[in-house]
Amino acid sequence: MKIVVVGLNHNSAPVALREKVAFSGDQLPEDLRTLTSLDAVAEGTILSTCNRVEIYLASRDPDTAAAQTSQWIAESHALDPSDLFPHLYIKSESSAVEHGFRVAASLDSMVMGEPQILGQMKQAYQQSVANECSGLVLHRFFQHAFLTAKRVRSETSIAESSVSVASAAVELAKRIFGELNGHTCLLIGAGEMCELAATHLVANGVEEVLVTNRTFERAVSLAEKFNGHAFPLDQLEENLHRADIIISSTGSTVYMVNPEMVETALKERLQRPMFFIDIAVPRDLDPEIGQVDSAFLYNMDDLSQLVESNRQDRALAADEAQEIVSTEVPAFTNWLGTLDVVPTIKALRQRAEGLRDEVVQKHLSGWELTDHDRKKVENLARQLVNKMLHDPTERLRALSAEQEGDLYIDAARRLYKLDEP
Repeated sequence: MKIVVVGLNHNSAPVALREKVAFSGDQLPEDLRTLTSLDAVAEGTILSTCNRVEIYLASRDPDTAAAQTSQWIAESHALDPSDLFPHLYIKSESSAVEHGFRVAASLDSMVMGEPQILGQMKQAYQQSVANECSGLVLHRFFQHAFLTAKRVRSETSIAESSVSVASAAVELAKRIFGELNGHTCLLIGAGEMCELAATHLVANGVEEVLVTNRTFERAVSLAEKFNGHAFPLDQLEENLHRADIIISSTGSTVYMVNPEMVETALKERLQRPMFFIDIAVPRDLDPEIGQVDSAFLYNMDDLSQLVESNRQDRALAADEAQEIVSTEVPAFTNWLGTLDVVPTIKALRQRAEGLRDEVVQKHLSGWELTDHDRKKVENLARQLVNKMLHDPTERLRALSAEQEGDLYIDAARRLYKLDEP
């Protein structure tokens, strides 16, 4: 049995194609059953996220399984194969295993080190199990992938540094406030950058989100997403003191906040620190704010420098992570190789013959026999082992060709402890 991956991701296909190929949650059980009904597919799992769609397969005929699956993806999404196939990648055997382990460890993600993909992969596997589309091989594959991801996250620093502007803002805020629980964030502007930064802050404990915007209706709409509160832009100065963290991105040609406004707000806050993040170009916040005591101001250049520094750190961590993946891949492929019937029969015979020789020699050493009688005993033991093994090995050889043959091979290895020294 071999592992096969058929898929596309953010590197191989544009978003316009990825969204056409995405699998919906409601239809997924039926899609899984249709996938595993393909002649060459023994087991199957569908991983579908915003950045990738990948089909993980267990098959005895990797080339046929890949071809059938590629055609099935096109047909199930009403796509012309000529539009889809150039964007698909197909991996099999050890390269497929390595790819899957890299995906689980977030080495293949758009933002390397992000944790979401591991949860998405676990969910995809659980759905496959729930629909009885994943068996012995994919079970062992995904468990090993999850183990590899755990090692990468615990033994490297790949997930410790921020590599996006929004996550960098959170990192800087934590340097000033420590934990963000109980703090209030003010968004000046209701665009995508402000929303993304707020999403990261809320995920890290920020309790309340305030929003102000030139168009009040947009401020209200964004505030509702975070169960927050909105106020008109002309009330910014009188509300500024309410916020610990202020993020501004309006596209204004004049400064939205000046040092005098900040000094007034800090007096009302009894000099409790205020953290300003200016992610607008041109800048929204007067640079002189950074000279005010207890006010901390960072702009896009500051955030970009932190992101670039962290990217370099992650690149070093990625090398360490790849070493972990490289050691885990053969560990899995070696196990997979034991599911071939010939190595199993050979190992079973070696185990039986080893026990035979051990027992015969133990007893012969205590008996006074002629060389002729000794050979007769040894020959008798040899014939007995051969007869005992004949039917089980022939039956195992026949069963191995069936759909669930790997289960019988794995059972034999477990029953006779063939993987133990």
